[in-house]
Amino acid sequence: MRSLDDIREEYEFLEGDERYRLLIELGRELDPMPDALKTDATKVRGCSASVWVYPTEAEGGTLHFLADSNAAITKGIVALVIAGVQDKPAAEVAETDIVAALEPFDLRNQLSSNRTQGVPNMIALIRETAARYADPQS
Repeated sequence: MRSLDDIREEYEFLEGDERYRLLIELGRELDPMPDALKTDATKVRGCSASVWVYPTEAEGGTLHFLADSNAAITKGIVALVIAGVQDKPAAEVAETDIVAALEPFDLRNQLSSNRTQGVPNMIALIRETAARYADPQS
C-alpha cells in the first residue's frame, strides 16, 4: 500500500474525475478481504455503502487492516483512511490524528456527503481497535 504522503502528492496534481479514478485505484490495491470476515461485527456503521474493517496484529505489535466496501469510490476512501495507519504499531495508530492527516484531501468538498458520512465512524473504529491492541488490559 502506498503511503499517505505519496497518495497526497499524486492527488494534488489531479482534478475532479481524475481524483475519483485515483480513489477507485486505491480501493483496488487493498488486500483482499475474505467474505467470512464481512460480518456484522466488522461492519462500519453510518456508511451509505457497506464497509467492513478487520484488524490483524502482526509480529512486533503492528496492525494490518483488511477492509472492503461494496462501492468502488467508498472502497477508495477506506483505502485512503487506512493508508495513514497501515502496518504501524497499535499505540501509534491509537494516537494518530487521522482526520488531520486527511485534511489535505478536502474530502468534504471533493465528494458528496453520502460518500463521506461514514468516515468519522471508520476513524473511530480504527482508533478504538488500536487502543484495545495497545493496552489489552483495558
